[in-house]
Amino acid sequence: MPDSQPQPAHSPSRSMPGSLSGQPGGSALLLCGARLTDGRTVDVRLCGGRIEAVGTAGSLATGGAGGAGGPSAHAARVDLGGYLLLPAPADPHVHGDTALSADADGPVPYDTGNVQRRATEAALLQLGHGTTALRSHVHVGDVQGLSALTAVLQAQQSLRGLADLTAVAMPRLLTGVAGADGLAMLRDAVKMGASVVGGRPDLDPDPTGYVEAVLDIASEHGCPVDLHVDGSDPARLSRLAAMAGGLRPGVTLGPCGGLERLPAEAAARAADQLAAAGITVVCLPQGGCGGADDRGTAPVRLLRAAGVRVAAGSGALRDMSNPVGRGDPLESAYLLASRHGLRSEDAYDTVSTSARTALGLPEVRVEAGFPAELLAVRGNRLAGALSLAYSRIVVHRGRVVARTSAVREYCDSAAVALDLPRQGRGEPS
Repeated sequence: MPDSQPQPAHSPSRSMPGSLSGQPGGSALLLCGARLTDGRTVDVRLCGGRIEAVGTAGSLATGGAGGAGGPSAHAARVDLGGYLLLPAPADPHVHGDTALSADADGPVPYDTGNVQRRATEAALLQLGHGTTALRSHVHVGDVQGLSALTAVLQAQQSLRGLADLTAVAMPRLLTGVAGADGLAMLRDAVKMGASVVGGRPDLDPDPTGYVEAVLDIASEHGCPVDLHVDGSDPARLSRLAAMAGGLRPGVTLGPCGGLERLPAEAAARAADQLAAAGITVVCLPQGGCGGADDRGTAPVRLLRAAGVRVAAGSGALRDMSNPVGRGDPLESAYLLASRHGLRSEDAYDTVSTSARTALGLPEVRVEAGFPAELLAVRGNRLAGALSLAYSRIVVHRGRVVARTSAVREYCDSAAVALDLPRQGRGEPS
C-alpha cells in the first residue's frame, strides 16, 4: 500500500502513540507528556477542533479543573512522551495538477481523473509530513481548459476532514486578443471555486496589463492574489508593488529567486518596496516549479530584515521541473537554517505561522483557545527536529489524521550496545 494512501484504522491503544482510532471530530483528545519549544512538558486537551486546555504533565489526566467528571474524563489519549509539539505547517505554494507526474510516459496527463488522483496523493504525502493546509496553483485555459481545476476542486472535497486544500487559478495569457479567452476562463474559475487568482505575468507580452487584469478580478470578487514572479527585473517589481499595495485580502509573490541575483543595493530597494506594499514573499528552498528562471531561493534574510513577511513553500513535487521534490515543510525549514543562516525558530516560522498568515488562516499556538492544528515530532528541541524528525504525528481540527513511525535496526555490534539516542525511543534531555 503506498505511503500516501489512508491506512486502515487501528483499534484505540494507549501503547501506540497517535494511533488512528477513528476518533469523532467533536470528541475530546488528550495529548499527554508533550514537550514544547520552551522546554516545558505538558498535557494538551483538544475538543471541538480547538485547544481546550494546556497544563503541566499529568494535570489534565483526570479532568483537570473539571475534576474526574470533567471534559477529559472519557477523552481518547495519545502518549507524546519523547515528542516535540509544534503548530502544524502549512504550504502556500504547491502544484497539485502536475504533482507526481515525473515518471509519466510522454506529456503530463491532464484528464480529470488522473489529475484528481495525483493531486490527492500529493496532498496526502504532504499531510504525512505534517502539512494540514495547502494552496495549489492550477493552470487554467489552453488545451486543458478548466479540467485541471475541476480535478483539484474534487480532490479538495475528498480531502475534507484530513487537510484543507485551496486552489489558485493560473491563466497563461490575459492581455490582447489572445488573452481574451484567458480572462473569461479566469472569471469562470473563480465562479467554480478557485478562491485565489494568480498566474505568471512574466509570460504575457504585457506583464503590467496582466497584473492589472488579475488585480481587477481579485478586487471584484474579494479574492487574494498569488503571482509567480521571478523578481530579476527591479523596475517591473517596483511597478507591481505600487499597483498591489494595500489590496485586501492581500498579495503574495513567489518564488522571487531572481532577487538574489540583483546587485545588493537594487535588492534592498526592492525589499523595502515589497514591505511598504504589505506583500508576502513565498520562497521555494526545495527547488523551483517550472522554468529556469525559478531556480534559486529568494534572499530571505534581506527580505525579513526589511520587514517583508516571508513564507516557504515546497513548489514542485516530483514533476518534470523537480523530479526529486519531497514536499516536506521541515526540509524547507532545514534548508533555510542550514544554507541561509536563519535561526531554527525563524526557519520553522516560515512554514508554520508565516505560511498560515499567507493563506489567511488563524494563528496557531500551543495555548488554550487556538486551533488544534498540531505536529508532534520525535525529539527534544527544534533544531534537532529539523534535521532528524522522521517520526511524526499530525493533528488536524483536533483529530489525529496521519502518523509516520520511523524504526531503524542495526546488526549486533559493540556500538549498538551503547545507550545512544535514536528515533525509536525517547531521547535524553
